[in-house]
Amino acid sequence: MGVILKPIDIVDDISKEEFREKYLIPRRPVVIKNMARKWPAYQKWTMEYVKEVVGDVTVPLYDSAKADPSAPINTPTTEMKFADYIDLIQREPTDLRIFFFDPIKRANKLLDDYISPKELMGGFLDKFPSMFFGGKGSVTFLHYDIDLAHIFHTHFNGRKHVLLFEYKWKDRLYKLPYATYALEDFDIEHPDFEKFPALDGVEGIECFLEHGDTLFMPTGWWHWMKYLDGSFSLSLRAWDKSWGVKANSLWNLTVQRNFDNFMKGRYKKRYMDWKEKKAVERANYALKKGLPKR
Repeated sequence: MGVILKPIDIVDDISKEEFREKYLIPRRPVVIKNMARKWPAYQKWTMEYVKEVVGDVTVPLYDSAKADPSAPINTPTTEMKFADYIDLIQREPTDLRIFFFDPIKRANKLLDDYISPKELMGGFLDKFPSMFFGGKGSVTFLHYDIDLAHIFHTHFNGRKHVLLFEYKWKDRLYKLPYATYALEDFDIEHPDFEKFPALDGVEGIECFLEHGDTLFMPTGWWHWMKYLDGSFSLSLRAWDKSWGVKANSLWNLTVQRNFDNFMKGRYKKRYMDWKEKKAVERANYALKKGLPKR
């Protein structure tokens, strides 16, 4: 059977009513082709342009190595001058990525080049845009966003492969306790079902983003991303109206994150071994019980 992937819905344009009825309320992903084509960024955001606008700053970089058990989540691997990094990802494949680059702090001029899609929904966190850069072949590991925001993710200057899974599949995806990411020991693109049997039969959505495509990822959706070219993306975040979602977000960002970092620091590998063992136990239990129910 394998991982069951359906193609994502793709629209050129969409009205507020249709977006709300088909995607926002039922929380279903969609790719919107023309949204960013109305932005200055669609024409302006070349590699040379972002190099010029960002300037001579040093940025933290992340690779695909398994996380250090004692380090907090999102600890960088190394750092590099931004211009040198952009040259690198244009020149050759690399697994080095820039994660959560903040254009407000680093390159305020970029804020003039895009428009939050407020014609589709409210709740945008305009003070928290973020950009992501990756070299050809680099991978963002399987996770869901800790703040549980809705995300409009627009890609530039290349292609990106994206796999999406509804939150209900968390146990079958080997979710680690007190974390928003999965075991890093499996490749969701090419799973080893003998070693990770719970992945067999998991249902997801697949899409390929090209320059100017905007992916709407609803709150809580798991995502895995692979850069097929050296390229970059902009994520705009919006709150869900549900107070339950907001409460869960606050819990994740404060209590859960702080507890997890404390336990990593104190117990290191012992704690991570327990988390991984628990993830496998829960995945096997969900598989045995046929969870989640359709």
